[in-house]
Amino acid sequence: MSVHHRPRSEREQLELFRARPGDLAPRDAQDLMAYPFFSLAKTHRTTPIDYRMNEVAIRVEAVPEHGLATIWDADILIWAASQIVQARDAGLRTSRLMAATPYEILTFIGRGTSARDYHRLKAALDRLQSTTVATSLRQVSERRMHRFSWINEWTEHADTHGHAAGIDLIVPDWFYRAVLDDVLVLTIDRAYFDLTGGLERWLYRLVRKHAGKQSAGWRFDFRHLYAKSASLSPFKRFAFELRDIARRQPLPGYRLGIDRATGGREMLAFVRDSQSAADACGKPVNPLVLSGTAGHVPSGTGPSCYQEPGTAFSEVKSVASSPPNLDSNSESNFFVVGGGESRGQTGTGGRR
Repeated sequence: MSVHHRPRSEREQLELFRARPGDLAPRDAQDLMAYPFFSLAKTHRTTPIDYRMNEVAIRVEAVPEHGLATIWDADILIWAASQIVQARDAGLRTSRLMAATPYEILTFIGRGTSARDYHRLKAALDRLQSTTVATSLRQVSERRMHRFSWINEWTEHADTHGHAAGIDLIVPDWFYRAVLDDVLVLTIDRAYFDLTGGLERWLYRLVRKHAGKQSAGWRFDFRHLYAKSASLSPFKRFAFELRDIARRQPLPGYRLGIDRATGGREMLAFVRDSQSAADACGKPVNPLVLSGTAGHVPSGTGPSCYQEPGTAFSEVKSVASSPPNLDSNSESNFFVVGGGESRGQTGTGGRR
């Protein structure tokens, strides 16, 4: 008499990894920062994202009930990446099956902890699970597509009073492998979670990925940014919002400006913000009084990190026509001209 064994579920095959307490540095996966995987609108979006550029193909689809996962929902993936990297660096065993309390996730991503916030967290988990992705990124052949959802499954645990006590979730292998590869992960500014606009959030991640700590900064053609955003807004509205972001300067750690290239094409330029003493030194410092000089301000306790702002970068107005930084991230080094694509010079990317 033959005995048929029930196949083990994915959950049964994975070792449970419990979230680590403490103030972890936020980490983000570079692929998620550089390409359009999420809706930038707070409104319900069911229109798929269909992005193709050279050898990269991305198709993101949603079910009508939940809509596409949004860039705010992606905060949960940033939490997951941060947990995995921190545990790996501490020599602990990690897993795609992760367990945490709703409180731990919400406080990490800068949200409130009211009943309404808990319901929003569960809605975000539903969107992440129901959103499907097909991409050629990190595939051996561009003809091969990897298909997955941002969360394979998730389970809510309740206490005896019916209150949320814990959440288990399984992240996809595509995401997990990217996070374990240190070259594919970047630390982001915790102030990112304070950005309220979808376009601002998307732009910060793109800027952080491409500009990094390079003193020369980076420039992007407006049309190219529009294509990379997968925004449903008309281009004129998108361009207006870019100019407004450059005027307001909300992105932590970077300064933005508008440049005009040959032919009048608008370019968004961004450089590392050297005015931030905390960013320059890598730790918080007390505010300093400007000295009116171009040198360091004496404090009586050693040299300060602060220097008077230079004049090499002109915000919003046309900046000096320095060449765009094309020394890394070669997959994005091209400008859109008349609806076509012209390739810029290529180079070799590096860790930042």
